Amino acid sequence: MERSLDPQAEPSLPKEPVHRFLKPLSRFLHVEASSGIVLLLCAVIALVAANSGVADQYLGFWKMHVGLTIGDFTLDHSLKHWINDGLMAIFFFVIGLEVKREIVMGELQDFRRAALPLVAALGGMVVPAGIFIAMQAGSPGQRGWGVPMATDIAFVVGCMAVLGRRVPAALRIILLSLAIVDDIGAIFVIAFGYTETIHWSWLILGLIGIGVVVLLQRLGVRSIGMYTLVGVLIWLGFHESGIHATIAGVALGLLTPARAYLERGIGGTLMHMASDVVHGEDWEADSHRAKTVSKYRWLSRETISPLEYLIYVLHPWVAFVIMPLFALANAGVVLSLADIASSVSVAVIAGLVIGKPVGILLCSWVAVKLGIARLPADITWRHLAGGGFLAGIGFTMALFITSLAFADADLLRATKVGVLVGSLISAVVGMVILATAPVNNEEKLSTGMESANV
Repeated sequence: MERSLDPQAEPSLPKEPVHRFLKPLSRFLHVEASSGIVLLLCAVIALVAANSGVADQYLGFWKMHVGLTIGDFTLDHSLKHWINDGLMAIFFFVIGLEVKREIVMGELQDFRRAALPLVAALGGMVVPAGIFIAMQAGSPGQRGWGVPMATDIAFVVGCMAVLGRRVPAALRIILLSLAIVDDIGAIFVIAFGYTETIHWSWLILGLIGIGVVVLLQRLGVRSIGMYTLVGVLIWLGFHESGIHATIAGVALGLLTPARAYLERGIGGTLMHMASDVVHGEDWEADSHRAKTVSKYRWLSRETISPLEYLIYVLHPWVAFVIMPLFALANAGVVLSLADIASSVSVAVIAGLVIGKPVGILLCSWVAVKLGIARLPADITWRHLAGGGFLAGIGFTMALFITSLAFADADLLRATKVGVLVGSLISAVVGMVILATAPVNNEEKLSTGMESANV
C-alpha cells in the first residue's frame, strides 16, 4: 500500500485517555494572559493565608530550612531563599533570553522603532525612583528607591487580554518593549544598587564559568546538559560572591545563541535523508536504531536557535511554576491600615501610580517634540496614558527588589503593602482609561466584520 506523500497531511498519532486532559491544559499554558491569572490567584492565596488563622503556619513554612552539605561546604537556606535566589535565577535566565531576542531580531534592533519604548521606559524608571527618593531621603526607607521602577509583564499582558481590541496593536508592542527595557534597568539596579560586599574568589569562579561557556560555544559544543552543569557552577560562584545570583541567569541568557546551528535548507535535506527511518523502511534491519533516532532528534532541534528552543521549553515552567511559587512565598503580607499609611508605603504607591505614567508620558512627549521618536498612527496620548498606568503594575520585580532592599521586618512589610496597593490602583486606573478610550475606525470595522461573521 502506498503511503500519502501529501506534506500537508497530518499523521494520525496514537490517542490515549490522558490526552483529553492534557490538550486543554497545553492550550491554557501557551496563552500569555493565563500566567497573569495564575499569578493573581497565587497572590490572593498568599494574602488570604497571611491574614487568616493559619498565618503563623503559612509564613513559617517558607522559613523552613533546606540544606546541602558536601565535605566542609554547606548550603543551608530557607525555602523562600531557594525560591528567590535559586528558581528566580531561571526566571532571570528567561528574561536574558527575551532581552537578547528583542535586541537581535525584535523591536529593539531598529532604533527608530525602539526609540519611543526606550525613552518611555527611561522616564518610567527615573521619575518613580526620583519621587521615592524625594519622599524617603534621609530615612531608613530610602534603600527602597529601586522598588517602584519595574513593570510586571505578566499582569500587564493579562490586563491587555481582558481589554481585547480596546488596546491598539502599537500600544501592545510599546508596552511589551517597555517592559523588556524595564527588566534591563532592574538587572542593573540589582547588580549595582543592592550589592554591598563582594567575595572576589567566588566571583572569579563565576566569571571563569562564563569564560568556559564562551569557550564551549567556540568549540561547537551543543549539549544542553553540559551548559546546565557549567551554569550551576556559575550560579554558585555569583551566589557566594555577594552579587545576587540572578545576575548569573541574565548573563547566561545573553550568551545563548540567537541563530540556529543548522540552516533551514540543510536541516530539511538531512531530515529528508531520514525519511526511510521515519516511515519504517528497513527498520528491523537497522542494528543502531536508538543511535539513529537520537541523531535525527538532534537534527530536528538544531534547525531552530537555542534561544528560541529554550524560551519555548522554559516559558511555561517560569510562568506557571516559578512565578506562582515566588508569589506564594513573597506576597503573604499581614495587611494593616498603619502599613498602608506608612511613609515608605506611600512613597512606593506614589512612585507606581504617579511616577510611572508621568515619567512615561513626559519623556515620550519630549522625544516626539524633538523628533527622536514618533507616536504610532493608531494610538493617542490617552492610549499612552492608560498604558503608562498599566506599567505601574510592579508586582514580581518590585517584590523581588523589596526583599533585597530591606532586612527590617517592618520596612519589608510596609514596602510590600505599598507594592500591592500601588499595583492594584495602577491596574484599575489604566484599564478604565483604555476601556473608555475611542477605538479607531479601522479597529471598529474589523470588530464589526468579526461580529457579522459570528
